Amino acid sequence: MKMTKVVPFAMSALLLGGAIGAPTASANEGEPTVINAETSVQQVQPIFIKVTGTVENVEVRENATYYTVVDGDNTNIVTANKDSLVFDNMGKEAKLQKGNKVSAYSYAKKPMLAIYPPQYNPEVIIVETEEMGSVEVDFFNKDLVDTENNLKLNVGEDTKLASATGKDVKVDDLKEQHLVVFYTIATMSIPAQTPPSKVIVLDTIEKEEPVEVDPVPTPEPAPVDSAVQEIINKDFYEVDGTKMVPLRLIAEKLGFKVEVTPKGAIVSKGALSYTITRGQKEYGYNKALRQFKVAPALLESGKTYVPVEFVEELTK
Repeated sequence: MKMTKVVPFAMSALLLGGAIGAPTASANEGEPTVINAETSVQQVQPIFIKVTGTVENVEVRENATYYTVVDGDNTNIVTANKDSLVFDNMGKEAKLQKGNKVSAYSYAKKPMLAIYPPQYNPEVIIVETEEMGSVEVDFFNKDLVDTENNLKLNVGEDTKLASATGKDVKVDDLKEQHLVVFYTIATMSIPAQTPPSKVIVLDTIEKEEPVEVDPVPTPEPAPVDSAVQEIINKDFYEVDGTKMVPLRLIAEKLGFKVEVTPKGAIVSKGALSYTITRGQKEYGYNKALRQFKVAPALLESGKTYVPVEFVEELTK
């Protein structure tokens, strides 16, 4: 490992973007495409409506079973029958029952009943387990990239392919389709790339002709906090061509809690949690795994250093 401590002659700006998307087990959410003049944030028409929560009641009726899904103050009804697609977050077939934590994905353009609580008949229901697996439900283009440029699929020989209707599926059949993607590891690139373990084509949804829209200007990246920028400029090493910066100093400046572990640290804020292990390129992101270009290392006494690209992850 080639390591060099660098002392810069002058403060140089590091261009890091704010709000960089990453793969999660979620569908697109938002309103029709608009540009807000004050925030310059692009909002995208959702492809799927995602309902999450815990199953607190199960009512079996003649043609379907009705599951009451509660998440805080939000209550929704999710219906399922013998033909419904129900899997756990690793892609294994699952059975819904009371107490399950679930994520249900319903095609946004499908008609809904105007009743309360809202009632959904989802295309797929995911039972969330403690296993380290992620799910993406979205439309993927001819390059197998999702609608928000967050995830690109690198389908290999080990990827299991299936369809909602039971038809045989080949790799070319995944292009320009609504897909359920199961994966465990993704790169730190934009878009993140993953070798999915399983992909299901939702061929029950009719394909629509693409609608051409005027290109939207890309917002300028948000500047890094000045205190964080100063740390990046002054306290770093070069390891195998990668700039390494102190994890704890930067994370705490950004409002994260840092819990030191024997081999690294757990960095958390709200629902976000990162598990960093020195000497290991893979790191935990909630229930998923991601990967650094260079493994974190104890480059000074009591200070763990990570690739500077991780600051982008923390400034989402």
